[in-house]
Amino acid sequence: MSRGDASMGDRGTTADVRRFRVPVGRLIAMTPVGIVVGTLCALCLWGISALAGLIEHLVWDDLASALGVSSADRWWIVAVLTVTGLLVGLVVRYVPGHAGDDPATVELVSTPLAPRVVPGLAIAAILSLAGGVSLGPENPIIAINAALIVAIGARLVPKVAVPEWTGLSTAATIGALFGTPVAAALMLSEANAGDSRVPLWNRLYVPMVAAATGSFIILRFTDLDMSIGLPAEQVGGVVDVLVAIAIAVATAAIGVVAAALFGPLHRLLHRALPNPILLITCAGAVLGLLGALGGTITLFKGLDEMKDLPDRMATTTALGFLAFAGIKLVALMIASAAGFRGGRIFPAVFVGVALGFAVHAGLPDLPLVITVASAAVGIVVVATRNGWVSLFLGLAVVPQWDLLVPLLFATLAAWLVVANAPAFRAEPLDEDRTIDRLPEGG
Repeated sequence: MSRGDASMGDRGTTADVRRFRVPVGRLIAMTPVGIVVGTLCALCLWGISALAGLIEHLVWDDLASALGVSSADRWWIVAVLTVTGLLVGLVVRYVPGHAGDDPATVELVSTPLAPRVVPGLAIAAILSLAGGVSLGPENPIIAINAALIVAIGARLVPKVAVPEWTGLSTAATIGALFGTPVAAALMLSEANAGDSRVPLWNRLYVPMVAAATGSFIILRFTDLDMSIGLPAEQVGGVVDVLVAIAIAVATAAIGVVAAALFGPLHRLLHRALPNPILLITCAGAVLGLLGALGGTITLFKGLDEMKDLPDRMATTTALGFLAFAGIKLVALMIASAAGFRGGRIFPAVFVGVALGFAVHAGLPDLPLVITVASAAVGIVVVATRNGWVSLFLGLAVVPQWDLLVPLLFATLAAWLVVANAPAFRAEPLDEDRTIDRLPEGG
């Protein structure tokens, strides 16, 4: 192309942007749609979480009490996780749809599943959450909401394309998961979906309506709060920035090693035990042994458990916090690689927070807010491959705004570590089942 042609192309693009008019009427018409989608996605998340919490209480408290045992007893932890593995394995093997995709092989957002897959995926996710498996609800609930919203929306409003319905459900679910639409805005702006000629906020308007509604609804039903309640410290100097960078790089390197091992671990487990019932049951038993070793603080998704870490500062050494992080990371890898249905973000945050406490316990002169937040940022960059979400989660765990600049530098440094490293994801095996999905056209 000649320089003149290129110049004409640039002028044509500029002219296209200038001629673009915001479809205000359509945005207004889609606003109620965004509100409905946000409401439905938040209620679905709340319902699944509430049911999992109820079962968790019945098993870990009521049943244990009826049997005269403590939920912290080692044999009880092993027994519950083993039975959980057996039940999830039966769902994956026999329930129609096989509980959706192998979670180790898919992104956080993928092609919507067919509605017939949803019941099995929901049951498997609820069992995993209630049974103490070290996975979060994010992958299953995003997949469940996308399948339902796309199926319903494409039927009721066929003029709206499947990718737009998927974007709405994803934004609403992320807003509900983290209790704020900011996380959804950051993730969607990084994805940069849609026609690049359309200004960003015109593309984000309806998804942000859904995300804000999802956040509003979930905060009405729950007391969601990711802060671990650390006292504020004065930070922001050059030394603090350098410390944040060093810690984020170190924890990102740990995550990169785990990511490099994740694919081989997935292949090894599935080749050695191709029957999902046997595989997931055995993995549940191993998770039980890890839980018996680390205690109940290393079980479940980690959001509530990481809030107990500050209370252990007086009695736990640096090696103790390091053990919590290591056990949680190994449990996360085994649970996801073996086929338990769940996400890796929330347990990764626990790993980062525990690593931050370990650094502070070993080097007590370093500000605790810096060690914890930057360690969380470093490991979450590996788990999500999303710098904005990692920065947001670091500030959500330690909500102190003068941490923003140190954590931004830490995020950038961690990103350089993971940029060319293996993703925390396994390649699908040749013998993996084909999961029912909705066609791209609806």
